[in-house]
Amino acid sequence: MKRSRLSFVEIGKNGEPIKAVQHLGETAKEVCQQTAALYRSAGSFAPWLGYLVLENEIVVGTCAFRSPPRNREVEIAYFTFPDFEGQGLATEMARQLIEIAQATVPGIRIFAFTLPEKNASNRILQKLGFGFAGETRDEDDRVVWRWELTPA
Repeated sequence: MKRSRLSFVEIGKNGEPIKAVQHLGETAKEVCQQTAALYRSAGSFAPWLGYLVLENEIVVGTCAFRSPPRNREVEIAYFTFPDFEGQGLATEMARQLIEIAQATVPGIRIFAFTLPEKNASNRILQKLGFGFAGETRDEDDRVVWRWELTPA
């Protein structure tokens, strides 16, 4: 496994990082609270959690498994904070989530949703081996594109 420049800090069920994080901005605090709400609705247990992502102890984004696996598949999500976009961080976040999922449940199907348009997130998923699986609707009835990674 390639050594990452990023570190993940688990977001606890109370909506707080499980270890001290310096300079936790408002966006990161909001993400932590949203993650706690997601845990309440979808359930959570390690490693199927949400994480703050740090580079050199600076919070640069967030990533998550949206819920524990169901039917041997799991959804990943990732977000780079605007000041840190364009540096390959989202690609590395997604790569690490994939590695965690595959190490925990060999043969798991990993999927992600994106907006229904060509964008950076599509390119990240394609770079990591995901294929376009079609258009669908998310839990809020919005049209999204589904991407799937064939199990290793």
